[in-house]
Amino acid sequence: MQLSFRPYPLQLQHTFTVSGCSRSQTPDVIIAITHQGVTGYGEASMPPYLGESIQSVCAFLERVDLSSFNDPLRTDDILTYVMHLDDDEPAAHNFAAKAAIDIALHDLVGQILGQPIWRLFGLTPERCTYTTYTIGIDTPEVVKQKVREVEGRFGRLKVKVGVEGDRELIKSIREVSDLPLTVDANQGWTSAEEALRQIEWLQTQGVIMVEQPLPKHNLEGLRWLTERSPLPIILDESVQGPEDVVRLKGCCHGINIKLMKCGGLAPARLMVQLARLQGMQVMLGCMTETTCAVTAAAQLAPCADYLDLDGNLLISNDPFRGGIQVIDGRVTLQTEPGLGLIPEFRVL
Repeated sequence: MQLSFRPYPLQLQHTFTVSGCSRSQTPDVIIAITHQGVTGYGEASMPPYLGESIQSVCAFLERVDLSSFNDPLRTDDILTYVMHLDDDEPAAHNFAAKAAIDIALHDLVGQILGQPIWRLFGLTPERCTYTTYTIGIDTPEVVKQKVREVEGRFGRLKVKVGVEGDRELIKSIREVSDLPLTVDANQGWTSAEEALRQIEWLQTQGVIMVEQPLPKHNLEGLRWLTERSPLPIILDESVQGPEDVVRLKGCCHGINIKLMKCGGLAPARLMVQLARLQGMQVMLGCMTETTCAVTAAAQLAPCADYLDLDGNLLISNDPFRGGIQVIDGRVTLQTEPGLGLIPEFRVL
């Protein structure tokens, strides 16, 4: 197998603002794994809080040598090698880089076997639910414009909150839409008491779920809030990989699984299983990503209670066609082998 890659910064259609930062692009690296003329695609997307960069991802990928693996279907051996490649660097994480390889390998295997990945996982595509479309923090007029742009295409909206003016933001959306809302505070509320007051009000506004209301390490506050919240509390920044799922029992109602955080589809599937064993709800999310990584995450969509798979819709330079579709607000999985991707132009 041969690995190739190149940086591919993603350009956002709108400046994206959450509690703590704003950005107009996201660093990204596109990769390809080729075996006997068949190519699987993957990517590493790196929003600021992951602590990875184009330089760190490319440095990790430079170390990856797949030439000794002659059978792509031996995924366990290959991914074990990749996962432990940086064991000599205890401070390194490289989860996005590992996710890129995991995604490309699953795409390659699906194409070789002639099956979409969800079918190889034994899942039922009809179980996919609505995905949200994310509305970043902005002025009321810009927020209304963003909502109008996606009117009729989505069954739910996700609203970034966690700053002064949260209630005004929600009220401005309610002037133009009555869709169910989820909100994501991105750790923006500083106390559990403040968060509870906000959540109790949000429940009166048609909000159905709250994501990461408090700082990620404030587990005592999250436990207190979870015991009292009238809405489900889903944690994102507090959870990265499988090792976090068990320790968060009682601190939330569910977890947000993202491929870039945990290292790809293999650890994501384990996280789903662990969450269900703990009685937790499951949310599948994404970063700002191309259709490649969003489609990869969507292969697990039948397992999820909540979906936030809109990262490819937030960018203006997506290099792929095919993959998943959103029809009447619901995620619809592809039936083509692998991820079903069609490069729009030469991406590598």
